[in-house]
Amino acid sequence: MRKAGLDESKVGIKIAGRNINNLRYADDTTLMAESEEELKSLLMRVKKESAKVGLKLNIKKTKIMASGPLNSWQIDGEEMEVVTDFIFLGSKITSDGDCSQEIKRCLLLGRKAMANLDSILKSRDITLPTKVRIVQAMVFPVAMYGCESWTIRKAERQRIEAFELWCWRRLLRVPWTARRSNRSVLEEINPDCSLEGQILKLKLKYFGHLMRRKDSLEKGLMLGKIEGNRRRGRQRMRWLDGVTEAVGVKLNGLQKMIEDRKTWRNIVHGVAMGRTRLRN
Repeated sequence: MRKAGLDESKVGIKIAGRNINNLRYADDTTLMAESEEELKSLLMRVKKESAKVGLKLNIKKTKIMASGPLNSWQIDGEEMEVVTDFIFLGSKITSDGDCSQEIKRCLLLGRKAMANLDSILKSRDITLPTKVRIVQAMVFPVAMYGCESWTIRKAERQRIEAFELWCWRRLLRVPWTARRSNRSVLEEINPDCSLEGQILKLKLKYFGHLMRRKDSLEKGLMLGKIEGNRRRGRQRMRWLDGVTEAVGVKLNGLQKMIEDRKTWRNIVHGVAMGRTRLRN
């Protein structure tokens, strides 16, 4: 990729004055451009440079995703698959940048993980506190994979809370026909922190880690702005909006808090536990 000269090329997406046209992780490469012509030029560079060392571009494994309407896409006479979403590094990426599908998918995977533990959770030889720890160690991490990048709105918060209560009710063998309140279920389980609180804690820790770095791609993407005009109507909630809303402090104030690691650690813990108390 370095020999293809992608980093030196002016083709790409400009964020905060920085030109970004490729993301690389192990053998996975993502190319980005503002137009079809620019994307084709980047792809041809990679294809030609790969051929010099005996590597061939696998068209069947290469997918194209556009933020606007795009029905077909060809390069050198070969048809490439146009998709509206795909799985990248274990997370679902959509053309509209919405996290709702990814959150639904992770919660579904969490339900499958919970169902696979039925034989263990039904055992009478295991105490309830141990079963709770098993769920927190083997189910919740599956449902929270990649949650640091989620933009969580009210509908997603309700889904997350419903999933957690479903796990606790399944653990206690409470049928859906039983007239038992959620409060009584939570009082019996007595979790240290709610699932939403754990997700929020991971997000705030990740935010603090990025803000303390002097120069990084992630920090530039988080704080930078993309050139162009915004769409009409009410603007969508951003990832950074969720962070400032949870802490109740604007970005300028957060930067001062993060400088002291101990202070920020206490704030993160307090916010996460505050969400747990509000739910109960």
